[in-house]
Amino acid sequence: MPRVEIDRLTMRFGPVTAVDELSLHADAGEVLALLGPNGAGKTTTVEALEGFRTPTSGTVRVAGLDPVTDHDAVMAHLGVMLQSCRLYSAIKPREAVRLFASYYRRPLDPMALLERVGLQQRAGVAWRKLSGGEQQRLALALALVGRPEVVVLDEPTAGLDVEGRLLVRRIVAELRDEGVCVLLTSHELDEVEKLADRVAIIDQGRLRAVGTPADLAAAAHRPELRFRAPASLDRAALAAHLGAAVDQPEPGTFVVAVEPTPATVAQLTSWLAERDIALSGLSTGAASLEDVFLRLTGTSPTMNTDQEDAP
Repeated sequence: MPRVEIDRLTMRFGPVTAVDELSLHADAGEVLALLGPNGAGKTTTVEALEGFRTPTSGTVRVAGLDPVTDHDAVMAHLGVMLQSCRLYSAIKPREAVRLFASYYRRPLDPMALLERVGLQQRAGVAWRKLSGGEQQRLALALALVGRPEVVVLDEPTAGLDVEGRLLVRRIVAELRDEGVCVLLTSHELDEVEKLADRVAIIDQGRLRAVGTPADLAAAAHRPELRFRAPASLDRAALAAHLGAAVDQPEPGTFVVAVEPTPATVAQLTSWLAERDIALSGLSTGAASLEDVFLRLTGTSPTMNTDQEDAP
């Protein structure tokens, strides 16, 4: 049984359709990333999984349970790390984790969990005196203390330094190995490529694409060589030499419509070398996850900020 099942989920708020017949699933031991621009429906979908919003139509299941009618039971299976988590300013990490542990039947050991997230030396420091990265680590500990089967991580690496990012990657990998289903939302696509087994791209409430990062990138691959050279380059002569069209989308940038094999690269570079033409910025048509995101949504993920996507 999938740990998360979303079947034709629709969420309407007056005239606004925030989620439009969305269907997705995530299995035990899988990391699924939800990506989309602001207003795409990600937050509304996650709130439906948490039982905080009732679907207009369609169904949502977490560990086989309805998050609305079986809300208390779902909470026993679900751990949530919010991007922004505010606690009582004087509470200490060890007190916060012990408090949250008291809500569950089989919690993890609080002090061992604080060590796992790198807060053992800061366990007695008031929350208000923790750095932003340390507060993020504490939020992660609070999401994990109940041994959840499903973990929702909202921008888990936001504001973290390199050490913190590596820690999050390690913990996510450990959760996967333990059979936990991890649902991840993030605008940092380089982190998503490192963390996620599959990626679901949502725009205007609809699922635009789903697959592994590598599969999505491969599907968006374009057979081309792109390079920079003097704008006066003889495009017609180069096209005749390569047997392919050569475009100049902007002065000094050239695109050759050819599969970027070692042979075609050698043909290009040798032709330029014979004419003593300087070459720079040589790249292929290989697509990154950010390229896929941009093509499907028309928006760069780096332009997004964390905002509600539903009224």
